[in-house]
Amino acid sequence: MPAKVYTNKDADLRALRHKTLGVIGYGSQGHAHALNLKDSGLKVIVGLYPQSKSVKVARKHGFEVYSSAEVAQKADIIMLAVPDMKQADVYTNDLLPHLGKGKTLLFSHGFAIHYDLIKPPRGIDVIMVAPKGPGHVVRSQYLEGKGVPALIAVAKGSSRNAKNNALAWAKGIGATRAGVLQTSFKEETETDLFGEQTVLCGGASALITAGFETLVEAGYQPEMAYFECLHELKLIVDMMVESGISGMRFTVSETAKWGDVSRGPRVINKATKRTMKAILKDIQSGKFAKEWVNEYNGGLKNYNALLKEGDEHLIEKTGQRLRGLMPWIKKKNLKGAQAAY
Repeated sequence: MPAKVYTNKDADLRALRHKTLGVIGYGSQGHAHALNLKDSGLKVIVGLYPQSKSVKVARKHGFEVYSSAEVAQKADIIMLAVPDMKQADVYTNDLLPHLGKGKTLLFSHGFAIHYDLIKPPRGIDVIMVAPKGPGHVVRSQYLEGKGVPALIAVAKGSSRNAKNNALAWAKGIGATRAGVLQTSFKEETETDLFGEQTVLCGGASALITAGFETLVEAGYQPEMAYFECLHELKLIVDMMVESGISGMRFTVSETAKWGDVSRGPRVINKATKRTMKAILKDIQSGKFAKEWVNEYNGGLKNYNALLKEGDEHLIEKTGQRLRGLMPWIKKKNLKGAQAAY
């Protein structure tokens, strides 16, 4: 049975009208939620540490800015919009001492709750509102009178008002204009991690790199390998997003279609699915979360080494030169960019 899609008629902003909404962190998601909620006529305050570069930006956008602890005291609903690995420390040091009964914690990703990095006390509602798009798109779609679809979730032990508050928050950021689906912290976290690791980031990056290396090692120019294994991928993905896999196949040539359906399963095969299932098992058991927490707490040595290895790959040098020949592609230097807090 298809999941229910919640829209504007299912959410009521009056649920938040007399509440103070606190957004801790002013990065990608944080700034979009805060601005959209404010523009929806709701009272929003922002929490940042005093030295944060985002303090001036948030104040320029018309927000009162406080420390995280002060936001925990003043706000009725508190969104923790800082990176996953920073959430537990912010929660323990700044939020927990000020979480009285009746307050609500809100997340845009379920990692910290699902893996018990944060264990809220009884009497606290715990909800999630997770837009399925980056913050700048959440903001731009709102300004155009549209919205980005979102997921909501309500943790066990929350009050009867929790779902209404989640839907109202989703409406405040524009998500109910597009559609909102209900999930659980467990389902959102595990599927999100699986998608990132096996398809969207890990799988796609590894597939592109392997294809590039195969052509270069066979004696083809790296420029040709870059065009065929990376540059043209956007065209294919755009067609998939717009019309599905079948729509993409309708658009490409018959030769490409035959290569797709006859050779694709030789690359992504039963062995690949066995590996995917093993990765999913690591996610479900908490093994991946434990490994990531240990890596983070240990100083990110393997993390940084693997990223450096990727940065120095021939595909990066080739791509940087070729992108300079394409004026229609927006040039962005995203290295070092992090969610602001």
